[in-house]
Amino acid sequence: ALKLLVGGAVVRGVAPEGPVTIVAASWHGATAITLTYRLASGQVRERLVFAEEAERFEVEAGSRAWAFDGDGGLFRLVAEARRIRMAHLFDPMLAVHLSQVEPLPHQILAVYGEMLRRQPLRFCLADDPGAGKTVMAGLLIKELLLRGDLARCLVVAPGGLVAQWQDELADKFGLDFSILTRELIEASKTADPFGERDLLIARLDHLSRNEDLQAALERHDWDLVVVDEAHRMSAHYFGNELKETKRYRLGKLLGANARHLLLMTATPHAGKDEDFQLFMALLDADRFEGKARDASRADTADLMLRRVKEDLLTFEGRRLFPERRAYTVPYPLSDREALLYELVTSYVAEEMGRAERLAAEGGGRRGNRVGFALTVLQRRLASSPEAIYQSLARRRKRLEARVGEERTRGRGQALAADRPELAPLLATWSDDLDPEELDDLDSDEMEKVEEELVDQATSARTIAELEAEIDTLRRLERVADEVRSSGEDRKWTELVGLLADHPEMFHADRSRRKLIVFTEHRDTLDYLVGKIRGLLGRPEAVVTIHGGTPRDQRRRVQELFTQDPDCVVLVATDAAGEGLNLQVAHLLVNYDLPWNPNRLEQRFGRVHRIGQTEVCHLWNLVAQDTREGQVYARLLEKLEEQRKALGGQVFDVLGQALPGKRLQDLLIEAVRYGDQPERRIELNRVIDASVGTGLDELVREHALSADVLSMVDLERLRTELALAEARRLQPHYVRSFFVAAFELLGGRARERELGRFEVSAVPFEVRHRDRVVGSGAPVLARYTRICFDKGLVRAEGRPPAELVAPGHPLLEAVIDLVVERHRHLLTQGTVLLDHSDPSDTPGLLVFLEHAITDATTTPAGAPREVSRRFQYVRISPSGAATTVEAAPYLDFAPATPAETTMVLAELERLGWPGADAERLALDHAIEVTAADHLEEVRGHVIDRVERTRAAVRKRLTSELNHWEHRANDPQQQAP
Repeated sequence: ALKLLVGGAVVRGVAPEGPVTIVAASWHGATAITLTYRLASGQVRERLVFAEEAERFEVEAGSRAWAFDGDGGLFRLVAEARRIRMAHLFDPMLAVHLSQVEPLPHQILAVYGEMLRRQPLRFCLADDPGAGKTVMAGLLIKELLLRGDLARCLVVAPGGLVAQWQDELADKFGLDFSILTRELIEASKTADPFGERDLLIARLDHLSRNEDLQAALERHDWDLVVVDEAHRMSAHYFGNELKETKRYRLGKLLGANARHLLLMTATPHAGKDEDFQLFMALLDADRFEGKARDASRADTADLMLRRVKEDLLTFEGRRLFPERRAYTVPYPLSDREALLYELVTSYVAEEMGRAERLAAEGGGRRGNRVGFALTVLQRRLASSPEAIYQSLARRRKRLEARVGEERTRGRGQALAADRPELAPLLATWSDDLDPEELDDLDSDEMEKVEEELVDQATSARTIAELEAEIDTLRRLERVADEVRSSGEDRKWTELVGLLADHPEMFHADRSRRKLIVFTEHRDTLDYLVGKIRGLLGRPEAVVTIHGGTPRDQRRRVQELFTQDPDCVVLVATDAAGEGLNLQVAHLLVNYDLPWNPNRLEQRFGRVHRIGQTEVCHLWNLVAQDTREGQVYARLLEKLEEQRKALGGQVFDVLGQALPGKRLQDLLIEAVRYGDQPERRIELNRVIDASVGTGLDELVREHALSADVLSMVDLERLRTELALAEARRLQPHYVRSFFVAAFELLGGRARERELGRFEVSAVPFEVRHRDRVVGSGAPVLARYTRICFDKGLVRAEGRPPAELVAPGHPLLEAVIDLVVERHRHLLTQGTVLLDHSDPSDTPGLLVFLEHAITDATTTPAGAPREVSRRFQYVRISPSGAATTVEAAPYLDFAPATPAETTMVLAELERLGWPGADAERLALDHAIEVTAADHLEEVRGHVIDRVERTRAAVRKRLTSELNHWEHRANDPQQQAP
C-alpha cells in the first residue's frame, strides 16, 4: 500500500479534511514513509505513515496526475464547481450582483474602494442621514461572507432599529440574522446564544446594561461587529477626569473581541474635539489614547469616511439629493398666553436658582436632576397649553403625594434627598446627569425619564418649602387651564394657516400632500392629533409615532403612511427621527424646536434621503416674544443667511458649530436672565459668532476633510463597473451548472415560469450536506420557486423566488458533493478540443490559486489570509506562459474517447507536456501575477502603518511636552 503513495496520486484517509494530493514520499526503511501532501484548500502538510495504516487508505482510481484521460464533461462540471465556489476571486463586486440593491456611486466606493481592502477593518462610516449606510454595511457583510472572510457577525443597534436591520439584511441581501431576545437566550441550549448563533443582531442597551451578557460576549470572538448609531457609545472629560458611559465600555469590549469593527453614525463629532478623540479611540486606542494636548485635530483620513448629501452624485453625474429649504414662522402670544408664559418662566427661573444653590452646597446630583426637570417644564410651556397644563397638574399631584408620604413616614420637617423610585431610570447615566448623555437616549427612554423627573424632582428641602411650591403650582395650573379652555393657541393657529393655505401642502388637483409634524411631547402629540383630525374631517388621515409605540406598530404606521393615499399626516415625537424611511413625504413642520441642533438634521433626514425627488421644505414655528424663542429665532435667521451663502451643508455642521449642550445653556440662560438687555445682547453675539463666521469656517473645513465624489471618480467607477459586469459570474453559467450537477446527484429542477424553477424533491445526501458545508442555513426538502438571476426573484403576480447563487445552501451543498466526488479530475486532467482553432496547436491550461497571509492566525491555527487570487495560465509547447481570461474551458468541447486516445498518442510522440510544465506555470505565477498581487496589498498596509506610526509619535510628543511644561511651571506644581 505504501508503494501506491506516489507524487500526483489522490488519496482518501490521509487527512480528515478529505482527499489529498501526494506531493512527495520519503522512505524510512521498508515500512514507513514521510508523506508530503496538499489539501484541496492548497495547504501543504507533512506526516509520518506506517505500512499498516496505509492499508486503510483509498487511492482514487484513474487519478494519476497529468494523465489527461479524465472524463471531459465531468471535468468541466467540477471545474465550474470550483469556479463558482471562488466566484469572488474574479468577480470584484459579487455582492452587488447577488443582492436586491442597485448601489449608488458613493456606496460602491465606500465598500469596495475603502472598507474591503482594509485587513483588519477598523472604520467609521459617517455619511449624512439618509445616504444608505445600512446598504453599505449589508454589502460589506455579504461580500465578506462570499469571500470566506466572515463566519460570525454581530450587529449592535438601538432597540428601535433591530427589526429594521433584520428585515433589510434578509430582503436585500438574503442574510438570515437572529435578534438577541430574552426568549432566544432562554431557548439556547447552553444559555450562551453568542456561541450558538453566528449571525446575530443585539440591542445596544440590552448589552450595555447586562453584565451577564457582557461576560458571555467576552468569551467569544467575532469576524465583524457593526455598531449603528455608534455616537451613543460616548465618553466625556469633566476637567481632567474621564467618565465612560456603559455604552462606551461596551464599545471597548466589542472592539477587543472583533477582528473587523465598523462604527456607523451620521454625527461622529458633537462639537467637542476631546470627546471625538475618545470616540475614535474605539477604533485605534494607540492613535487616540488620552486627552488631546494641543489644538490640532488627529488625522482620521484612513479610519473614517464622511460624505455630505450635497456632494453625492448619481452615475449620470446629477446631484443625488434635492434641495433643502427651511422657513421660520414667527407668531405672537395672546395676552393670556403671555401671562401664563411669564408666570411659569418666573417659577422656573426661581427654582433653577434654588437648584443651583443646592448643587453648590454639595447636592450636585439632586441639583442637576431638578435643573433638568425645570428645563423640560420650560420646553413644555413652549410646546402647547395642553402640554404645560398636564405637566403642572401631574407635578402638583406627585408633590402632594410626596408630602403625604413624608408625613406618614414621620420624617418631620426634613425631606429625603433622593427618590429611590428614580434609580432604575437614572442607572444609565453618570451621577452628574450630563445633558450630553441624555441626548444619546432613545426617544422612548427620554420620554419616560422626562415624565418621572419633571413630575417629582424638586429642590425643596423641608415639607414647608414643598407645600409652598405646591401652592405656586396650583396657581399656575389654574392659569394654564384658563388658557387651554379659552381656545387661544396662537401656535395652532399658525399651523392651521399652513395646512389650509400654503400651496406646497397641495398637489395640482388640490389633494393633500403628505406631511410630518414633529413635537417633543406626548401631551402635545395627543392634542394635535385631535385637532388635525377635526380640521381634516377624517380620523384615518392622521397617524402617530411616539416613544411608547411598540416596534411592530411603528412598522405598521410607517407602512400605512407610505402606502395609503388617504393617510396624509404623521404626527410624531423624535421616535420617528430614528431609522425610519419616510421619503414618501417632503414636507415637515417642527411644531416644537429641539434644544439639541443635531435633531434638526435627524428630523430632516427622515425625508431628505435616497429616493427623495422633491425639494424638501421645513417650517419652524417660533414664539417671537418668548425669551428662548428670541434666541432660537436669531439662530434660525443666521442659519438661513448661511444656507443661502453656503448651501444646504449648514445642516450638516450645525451640531459642531453649536453643540447641544451649548445651545441648551444659551436657552436656559435666556429663560433665567433674558429680561436683562445686556444678557440678550451677549446671547445674540454668541449666536452670531457660532452660526455666522463659525459656521462658514466649519463648512469650509468640512469640505476639505470630507470625501468629495468628482466627475473623474464617476468615470473611473463606471469603467470599473463595466469591467466587473464583464467578469462577473453570469447567472446562466450558474444555472447550467446547477441543472446538470443536480441531475447527476439524482435531483431534478423543473422550469415552471421563465427562468424560475421548482425542485419538488432534494436528494437525501444533498439535503444533509449542509452539516458538512456549514453554510449556516439548512437545505430544504423542496423549493417551490428558485431562480439564478436576481432580476427574476420578483415577478408580477407571482410569489417571490429564492435566488440560488454563491452562498445559497442548496448550491453550496451541490458544489461540495461534486467537488468531493470528482476533485481528482482536476489533477488527472482531460482533453478538451477548440473546434474554432484551425491550427491544432496544443496548449496546457493550468489552474492556479495564490494567497497572501500575515503573521496572525485563525482560531484553528492556520495563517490568516489577507488576499487571494485565482487565475488560469496557458503553457505552449515552446514553454511560453500567458495568463488567460476566466474559464476558457467553457469554450472548448470534451473529447470523445476515440479523440482522447488520438490526442494522447500525438502528445506522447511529441514528448509534451513534460515534467517541467507545472513548474513553468508556477514560475509565471510567482514572477508576474503573485508579485503584482503582493505589491498591491503591501502598498495598502504600509500606508496605514505609517499613518498610525506618525499619529502615535505626534500624540506621545504632545503628551511629553505637556508634562514637561507643567514640571517647569511653578504655578502648575503641587505645594
